[in-house]
Amino acid sequence: MKRILSIIVLLLFAVTSSFAQSLKSPDDFLGYELGTRFTPHYKVVAYYQYVAREMSNVTTQEYGQTNELRPLIVNMLSSQENMDNWEQIRTDNLKRANLMAGDPVGEKIGIVWLSYNVHGNEANSTETAMKTLYELARPDNAKSKAWLKNTVIIMDPCVNPDGRDRYSNWINQVAGTTPNPSRDAAEHDEPWPGGRANHYLFDLNRDWAWQKQIESQHRMKLYNTIMPHIHVDFHEQGSNSPYYFAPAAEPVHEQVTQWQRDLQEMIGKNHAKYFDENGWLFFTKESFDILYPSYGDSYPMYNGAIGMTYEQGSSDLEILTDEGDTLRLKDAIAHHYTTGMSTVETASVNSTKMVDEFTAYFDNAVNNPKAKFKTYVIRGTNHPDKLAQLEDFLKRHQIQYGTGSTRKAVSAFDYSTGTTKNMSIQNGDIVISAFQPKAVLVQAFFEPDTYTSTTNTYDITAWAAPYMLGLEAFATETKVNVSPAEITIAKPEKVLVGNKPAAYLAKWETLEDAKFLGELLKHDIKIRYAVEKFSVTGREFNPGTIIITRKGNTSMKGKFDELVKSTASKYNRSLYSTPTTFVESGKDFGSNNVPFIQKPKVLALRGNGVSSLGFGEFWYFMEQELNYPITMVNTDAFGRVNLDNYNVIVMPSGGYGSILTEAGMKTLMDWVRRGGKVIAIERAINSFVGKKGFQLKRTSEDNKPKKRTAEEKEKNALTAYADRGKRFEDSRLPGAIFKLKIDNTHPLGFGYSNQYFTIKNNSSRLAYLPNGWNVGTIESAESHVSGVAGKDAKAQLAKSMVFGVENKGGGAMIYFADNPLFRAFWENGKMFMANAIFLVGQ
Repeated sequence: MKRILSIIVLLLFAVTSSFAQSLKSPDDFLGYELGTRFTPHYKVVAYYQYVAREMSNVTTQEYGQTNELRPLIVNMLSSQENMDNWEQIRTDNLKRANLMAGDPVGEKIGIVWLSYNVHGNEANSTETAMKTLYELARPDNAKSKAWLKNTVIIMDPCVNPDGRDRYSNWINQVAGTTPNPSRDAAEHDEPWPGGRANHYLFDLNRDWAWQKQIESQHRMKLYNTIMPHIHVDFHEQGSNSPYYFAPAAEPVHEQVTQWQRDLQEMIGKNHAKYFDENGWLFFTKESFDILYPSYGDSYPMYNGAIGMTYEQGSSDLEILTDEGDTLRLKDAIAHHYTTGMSTVETASVNSTKMVDEFTAYFDNAVNNPKAKFKTYVIRGTNHPDKLAQLEDFLKRHQIQYGTGSTRKAVSAFDYSTGTTKNMSIQNGDIVISAFQPKAVLVQAFFEPDTYTSTTNTYDITAWAAPYMLGLEAFATETKVNVSPAEITIAKPEKVLVGNKPAAYLAKWETLEDAKFLGELLKHDIKIRYAVEKFSVTGREFNPGTIIITRKGNTSMKGKFDELVKSTASKYNRSLYSTPTTFVESGKDFGSNNVPFIQKPKVLALRGNGVSSLGFGEFWYFMEQELNYPITMVNTDAFGRVNLDNYNVIVMPSGGYGSILTEAGMKTLMDWVRRGGKVIAIERAINSFVGKKGFQLKRTSEDNKPKKRTAEEKEKNALTAYADRGKRFEDSRLPGAIFKLKIDNTHPLGFGYSNQYFTIKNNSSRLAYLPNGWNVGTIESAESHVSGVAGKDAKAQLAKSMVFGVENKGGGAMIYFADNPLFRAFWENGKMFMANAIFLVGQ
C-alpha cells in the first residue's frame, strides 16, 4: 500500500511540476524581459488568454470593446473548487447585497477586483498585471495557492486600451535602444494629447458614476453582476513622489463605514511591511480622498467594497529623480506587484470578516440607512426627456424607485429654491427611498450638499443629480413607503393639419430637439426659428420654436414631408403643423424677426495649447450626443485654413497665444465681422480679455473683491507654518454649484427657465459686458448653492458674467466662463452649447 501511495504522490508531483513548467512567464511568452519596453495591448490580451487556456482555474471574459475596437477583458482565477462553483459564489454575493432574492447557501468567499491602467500613459501597471497574473496562477506558488482557497481574483489588465496604445506606441518609437533617464530626452516629452485619456480624450477614472464613455458602460455592467468586496485602481504619479497606498486622505465621505476604514488600514500596514523590508519609501493618508463618487476607489466604497488607489512614481522606461536616483520601469513593476499580492494576501486572511461586513453594509442600507434624507421626490411634471435621463441613470446603478404611498404634506428641501417647505407627493412623481440596497449611493448622488471634513479636496465637491439633470425635486427626512413602478413618460404629440401644411413646428426645450434640428440641417432642409413667443392655430409657442416652412423646401418635392415626419419619429419629437404662416400673435414666419438658420459649418480647434480634456468633451458632444459633423483642426495648421469654409469656430479651454498673434487676431476678427461666430470656453476667453476691440474685462467697480482690513492682513501674515493650508481656505473653489440668473429671452438662453445651476471650477471672474448680452450671471455671494467655496471666492464672483454674447459686425463672440459640457455628465448645460451652435448670431 505504501508503495502505491508513494507512486501516486510522485505522479501528482510530476503533473504539478509539468503544469508549472508549461505555464510560461510573461518574459518567456513575450520574448523580452518585463520592464525593458512597453507591451502592445494585443500582446497583453494574448498573454491573458494564454494563461486561461493553460490553467483550468483561470478564465478570460471579453466584456466589451473600445471606440477603436480593442477588446476589454478580465481574467478570473481562484482555486479549482471555487471556479467550478463560481456562479453560486456570485449569486450568493448578490443575495448578501440584497440585489437578488433568496438566501446565500455557499461558503463565504472574498472577491478582489484589480484594475490596471485606467490612465493610458500610467502604463507600468499593465506590465505588472501580467506578472501578477502569472504568480497568482502558477501552481507551484504555495502562497497564492493558499490565498485562492477562499478568494476569487478578477483582473482587468487595461481599463483604457486606446490611451495605453497611444502612449506605448509613441514611447516604443521614440526611445532608443538604451533608455535615456535625462528629463530632457524626447522619451519624457509626450506629445499632445498624451495617452492619459481614452479615444474621446476623457479621463476614465472620473467616469465611474456617470458612465458616459463606452469603456465605463461595459465595465460597470460586469461590475454590478459581481459586486466585489475589494477594488484596487493602479495609477502613477509624479516621478519624485514615492509610492502611495491607503488609508485614504480626508475628506472621507461620512457614509464610509468604520470597517471600510479599518480594512484600508490593515491592507496599508501589510504593504508597509513589505516596503520596509525592501527599503522602499511610501506615503499614506495624503492627497487622494474618498468624496467625489466617480473614482475607481470612491465608487466601490459607495457600493459596500473597500476601494483603494495605489500610486507609483512614473518612470517611463527610466528617469532621473530629484534625488539623483534612476527610477526604472522594473522598479515600478516591482512596487505595483508587491501591493497587488499584498492586497490578495490580506483579503484572504480576512475573507470571512470581509464577507460578513459586506453583508451588514447592505442589511443596514435596507433597514437603517444612515442618510439624513430618507426620501427623494422628483416631480412627474418634469420634461419627459429629463425623466428619461433620470430613469436611465437610476437603472445603470440599480437604484430602486417607484411611486409614493402617501399624499400627506411633508417638510422637504426644494432643490430649485434652496429652501425647506411643505410639499405633497403627487400622482406621477418619482419617489426614491433611502431604504434600499444602494442607499449610500443614493445619498452620494442626491444629497443637496456633501459634507466635507476639510476643504482641501482632490476634485469637485458638488454634483447632486437634480442640479445635474435640471429637475424639479425635493428631499425629505420623512420615510415614505415606495411601491415599485416604471417612470411614466409622456408620449410625443402629433398635431398635423392636412397632408401638405404650410409649415411644421417643433418645440425647443431639450437636447433631443437640437438633435432633431441637426438631422434636418444635415439633409439641407431650410429652417427658421422664433425669437419671440407666437400663437397659430390656437396654440402658443415659445421662443426657440423650430419653424420648417414648405416655402424654401419645394425643391425636395414629396421627400420634404416624409423626411420631416420620419426624423421627428426617430427622435421622438412632438410635431405640429399649420396651414398658414399668418400668425395670430407674434411675428409671421416671413418676418426678418424669424431668422433663417444658416447651416453650421463647425471648425473645432485641437492640438498644442488646447486642453485635451476640454477638446474631448466638445468632440464627444458633437459626435456622440448631437450627432453633428465638425472639422477638427490642429492649432499648428490654423493659419493655413480658409476660414470662409466655416461659420463657427469653437475654442475649447486652453491657451491660443501661438495662433492669436496680432495678425492672427486681425484675421479672426475680420472673419467674425463678416458673419462668423466664435465660441470660447473657459481659459480660451483669456485670449480676448482686455484686448483692443473687446468688451471683456476681469473686474469692474461693481465686482472688485473687498479689500482686507488691517486686522485680516495681520492675521494672515502671522499664520503659523503648520497652518499654512488655512491661508487658502477663503479662496478655495474645488468644483461647487452656483445658481445663475438666465436671460432666457436671448437665443443663448432659449429652452431654459430664468435660472440655471452651473459647476464652477475657478474663481476667475468677468465683469458684465457693458454693451453685450449677459445671458448667465452670478448675482451675489448667496448664489453659491452647494460644495466647497471660500468666502473670498464667493464674494469676488458676485455680479459677474458667466455666459455672454458680444456682437461684432455680422458675427458674434460667445463666452462660456464655465464649461456647460463638463465631463459630459452635466446634462442640463448641453442646451447652451446647442443654442450657441444653431441659434445665436443668426
